[in-house]
Amino acid sequence: MTLQNKNRREFLKASSAAAAATAVSWSASSYAAIVGANDRVRVGVVGCGDRMKQALIPAFSQHAKEMNFQFVAVSDIWNRRREEGAAYIQKVSGDTVTPVRNNDELYARKDVDAVLIATADFQHARHGTEAVNAGRDAYVEKPTAHTMDDARLFRAAVHKTGKIVQVGTQRRSTPSYQRAAEYIKSGKFGDIVMVEMTWNVNQPGRWRRPDVVPLLKEEDTDWKRYLMNRPFEPFNARKYLEFRLFWPYSSGIPDQWLVHQIDTVHWFSGYPHPRSVVANGGIYLWKDGRQNWDTMTAVFDYGPLDDLTKGFQVQYSSRFTNSAGGVKELYYSNAGMIDMDKQKVTPDGGLTAKSAAEMKMQANLLQGLSLGNDAAVSTAADTHGDPQTSANMRNWMECVRSRKTPNASIEAGYSHSIALCMNVAAIQTGQKVTFDDKTQQVMAGGKVYA
Repeated sequence: MTLQNKNRREFLKASSAAAAATAVSWSASSYAAIVGANDRVRVGVVGCGDRMKQALIPAFSQHAKEMNFQFVAVSDIWNRRREEGAAYIQKVSGDTVTPVRNNDELYARKDVDAVLIATADFQHARHGTEAVNAGRDAYVEKPTAHTMDDARLFRAAVHKTGKIVQVGTQRRSTPSYQRAAEYIKSGKFGDIVMVEMTWNVNQPGRWRRPDVVPLLKEEDTDWKRYLMNRPFEPFNARKYLEFRLFWPYSSGIPDQWLVHQIDTVHWFSGYPHPRSVVANGGIYLWKDGRQNWDTMTAVFDYGPLDDLTKGFQVQYSSRFTNSAGGVKELYYSNAGMIDMDKQKVTPDGGLTAKSAAEMKMQANLLQGLSLGNDAAVSTAADTHGDPQTSANMRNWMECVRSRKTPNASIEAGYSHSIALCMNVAAIQTGQKVTFDDKTQQVMAGGKVYA
């Protein structure tokens, strides 16, 4: 058994034990609250912005009739969004929903069994915690959290309540990624020796909302409720609608893109978080008032904490300023590589017979293998949806009924939150950042980073 497979088994064993402990702690009333196999599951929407309308609502609607799920309410603190959201839901799903002003009103309703949450990045964990503490299952967009306080709060609430939570890292429900995970688990790939990841676009308007910002007036929303547990500052429509550009509402690239890709590293390797992270970058081109970098490179070290001679490195780079390279996820072993962009296993870069013979070794080359075609995940005609989100949404719906652990569980969300928090600390301190397993704290310069 390889080190990575052993580590994976230990991590999954610990996760199963935590899930079992949660199940034992459920009360009779908890079981009574589970939706019956044939009962309609009534769902509320929390935050009806672009992600909700472009991905989650279409994905939900693709499976709602078959799975007997129905939208009943939409909660958004901006009056424009909740009214437009209600109209959009009716158009896409056919469901007539009630707009409510905030989540307190939503959870006071007796006709909401579960919720879809797609709010600002910094709100996900707190909104997820609200949902499960109110007795609702939840589909919660990524990132799970970019502070460890929020990550620990949400994780503890899910375990305490036993509610079904799916995190929006939809690769976990995507067939090619599932096949890649199984292939690595089989041992055929060998130990991971290196991972290279990129997410490059050339989009000055990415995460900008210049046409919408002038429409938002403070009197039409609830700014204090928007801020949640973040420090108070005067109303700022850009930080409300273009939150991905401003800390502490988002870290930008790490919050939005890194978590998708680093999640696969945890999944494929079995390691729940990096040993260390360093990062560099800046705002090199788009001088539009943003605070979060338009270009970033981060280097992650993974491996067993008790043996620093073993492990592998992840190089992650992302930029808004040139799209060459696109989105790539390349996993390397001594025998070849897995290219998740092309969904193939290849012997590229493996140990050839000539190079091996120089050291009286045997060649080490993978056999080529296709991981499949993800376009077959969904045959839905709605062009606003995407197959990966559709598959992740369906898995959540199935788990709401079966009470099984979803593919993108809270443990997966907690793990990507650790990597994210470490990355944020590396950006903000310029130091090499580590993680203390005993205290579950991010460490920078030998001190707890908060």
